[in-house]
Amino acid sequence: MASLDGMRVLDMTQYEAGPSCTQYLAWLGADVIKVERPTGDAGRYTGKGLGRFTADPQYFMNYNGNKRSVVLDLRHPKGREAFLAMIPKVDVLVENFGPGVIEGIGLTDEVLRPLNPRLIYVRIKGFGLSGPYKDYNAYDWVAQAAAGSFSTTGDADGPPMIVGPTIGDSGTGIQAALGVVAAYVEQLRTGLGQMIELSMQEAVTMFMRTLDPSYWEEHAAERFGVRRGRAGGGLYPCKGDGPNDWVFIFPATTQMIDALCIAIGRPELLEDPRFCSPAARAQHAEEFRSEIEAWTRCHEKREVMRIVAGAGCPCSYVFDTEDLFHDPHLKARDFIQYVDHPENGRVPLMRHPLRMRGVVPQGRSPLLGEHTDEVLGEVLGYDRATLDALRAEGVTAGRLME
Repeated sequence: MASLDGMRVLDMTQYEAGPSCTQYLAWLGADVIKVERPTGDAGRYTGKGLGRFTADPQYFMNYNGNKRSVVLDLRHPKGREAFLAMIPKVDVLVENFGPGVIEGIGLTDEVLRPLNPRLIYVRIKGFGLSGPYKDYNAYDWVAQAAAGSFSTTGDADGPPMIVGPTIGDSGTGIQAALGVVAAYVEQLRTGLGQMIELSMQEAVTMFMRTLDPSYWEEHAAERFGVRRGRAGGGLYPCKGDGPNDWVFIFPATTQMIDALCIAIGRPELLEDPRFCSPAARAQHAEEFRSEIEAWTRCHEKREVMRIVAGAGCPCSYVFDTEDLFHDPHLKARDFIQYVDHPENGRVPLMRHPLRMRGVVPQGRSPLLGEHTDEVLGEVLGYDRATLDALRAEGVTAGRLME
């Protein structure tokens, strides 16, 4: 049985931060009902027309597997009526609309709580529901800029650098999912729910905690560029002309420095007065780096990883997005899985990273409104005549809208 079997979630989310939360809950077995407006989650159009998929884009499929889709026009009185009728029958509601949207349609916690005291209501905003910035719109990289991650990325003498992965969206969503699970345990124990609020800015700031504590409040951290950690640590160019022909080496201990020097065939460096101690290596960091780089430039990045990591010094080649789908390690662990989509055909997706009992197999994302009749019949008891009437009035739909 799946870990969250029996939990029912109303998913009023869009793009990535909210869908990442509900995606995790679905992976753990929750029944996630994605409530979409007639035009659908805006994520259905992000990247549409790019790549080989003719229906929903890869972006949407990545964040909405294992969910059911229901179309309801919440601005129509009957759509709102149906939505409110579902509130007593669910455990969780998640939304991540822009500032003021939920208030504008009158679906705040004050409105919904009387209908279901057990409700766990998750609200994800760029800057939270209070404070001077609460009315500002935000997407992932806006939140990252506000959390400081750009300020520590890039070359020391260069501008701040945008961080590619969307740690603002997905990082917030995953933290929200943890909050939901904790609140669900409390709900089962006490019978009461609660509202959970997350600021994307604050969620990303959590990832800044590894900086030297002296940076807090006193002065701004520098950008590290290709160097990171103790002397010898950082990015190194490898043989080849590709933009990602680099490796990252992180010799965090003296034993790892020893292993590195021996692995690259330069054990004599350990006796060199410039490099024989941590203090000496720190003083001659650039010279030490040059010795390592002279070796990495003669070897292909995968070979460097095999030799250096195999010797006990942490090292990885710089994976590009193609490598993520073809590297033998991830393939051996079945991290890339293929699901059949009714319109896009066979689709490669990254599975959840959880290795535990109680998770469900990777499933495909739903077509817009695919489960409208099924869910409204199952949850609210609507019969065929009622469903047909709602569809005729444009309140709902059971197929992709043009």
